[in-house]
Amino acid sequence: MTIFGAMTTAITGLKANSKALGHISDNIANTQTIGFKRTETNFRDLVTFATSRNNAPGTVLAEARFTNTVQGALEAAQVPTHMAINGDGYFMVSERVATLDNSPVFNQIDYYTRRGDFEVDRFGYLQNGAGYYLQGVEINPLTGNKVGDVPTRIQIESDFVSARQSTTMEYTANLASFPKTVVADANTPNSELMLDATFTNNPSTFGGDGFVQGQDEQLFLDRSLAGGAITMYDAIGNPVNVEMRWAKVNNTGNGAAQAGGADTWNLFYQTSTTATGATAKWNNVGQAYVFNGSGVATPAVTSATVTGLTVDGVNLGNITLNHGSNQITQFADTNGSVSVTEIEQDGFASGALASIAISDAGRVVGTYTNGKQLDLAEVTLVKFNADNKLRKLDGGAWAATQDSGEAIQGASGEIVAEAREASNVDIADEFSKLIITQQAYSATTRIVTTSDELVRETLNMKR
Repeated sequence: MTIFGAMTTAITGLKANSKALGHISDNIANTQTIGFKRTETNFRDLVTFATSRNNAPGTVLAEARFTNTVQGALEAAQVPTHMAINGDGYFMVSERVATLDNSPVFNQIDYYTRRGDFEVDRFGYLQNGAGYYLQGVEINPLTGNKVGDVPTRIQIESDFVSARQSTTMEYTANLASFPKTVVADANTPNSELMLDATFTNNPSTFGGDGFVQGQDEQLFLDRSLAGGAITMYDAIGNPVNVEMRWAKVNNTGNGAAQAGGADTWNLFYQTSTTATGATAKWNNVGQAYVFNGSGVATPAVTSATVTGLTVDGVNLGNITLNHGSNQITQFADTNGSVSVTEIEQDGFASGALASIAISDAGRVVGTYTNGKQLDLAEVTLVKFNADNKLRKLDGGAWAATQDSGEAIQGASGEIVAEAREASNVDIADEFSKLIITQQAYSATTRIVTTSDELVRETLNMKR
């Protein structure tokens, strides 16, 4: 019985080492497979009978132990739609099962992968090298907000993005504490600039008309400072150039705010490039910016509204000037000029999709012919409570099982753009395991042959 037991135990050893050899073979064959996770072999003994004094030969089982949580090296890629996950997480993907009426038909079961070599196919879907289709949440390119929260297959439409009318301008600047003339006044060279009674009308916010007449433009240019220019857009995407200038309208500190006085400035924009005579050439925004001796606006002005901003007859509607926490300041400036630190607006013209890429924020970004880059979708990353209990599929994909639990959105891993995750197989380690497995297999065959010889000797005893 013991001899036969030794033989059967040896046979299970051969099977177990054969399985280990298969795992090693699979690992070595996939050293260059993107996102591949090696399979280790877990040997487990099964006891037939054992007491404190006796032990009958048992068997051995070889089980696969997966390494889904062991990350491979990240490699740079030259394709803008390739990406890798640094840390925990999986891409959600779908499998195409057929094509109907020249459109793909998908399996409704969600799968998961770490293989991020996605590229756009002829239908506009992002497909990786193993044939799986990326899932994510759609984003409205005009608002930047996600459309729902249920992941679906990401499909890039090659449509035009419609124009968006400008509604907001982000604008911060530092005004000179002692502004100087650009064109020197013959009587007071390098004197401080300020709007005064020499204008035909009063353009300031102090009981004024709120605009500079065309006939006073040169005087206005000489007594104001350039505040930057920006292109904005009307409702159908026509570009409108908005030029701005700053002018001091009051100075109770006798020309020196730092001496304890309060300087008041007004912001103007050019409403007409051709106006002459008494017609409005520059419009006052209508907001008084009052600065104390420390160069800080008092009261604080975080935003202002330009009512019906109009340039050469094109009305852009009400525009909000956002100055943010930095606001508009009046600190010392030896150049006596305005330093614009930020000037941006939210409108754009219509444009066609030119290219797409993946950002490090995990978003599919479209670049359009109007120069805008807009978010089109957000890639969904999921995690599992028991990663190594997932069921392995072809092409580096996995399916959820009862043991792994359902996918949980919000994995902690980060998406790395223009990168790929390499296989986590170590060739040197695999060859070391190959030598050990080979020796174990060979040694086990000796047990089989020895047991066979002992059985034959036993049978020959009756002769």
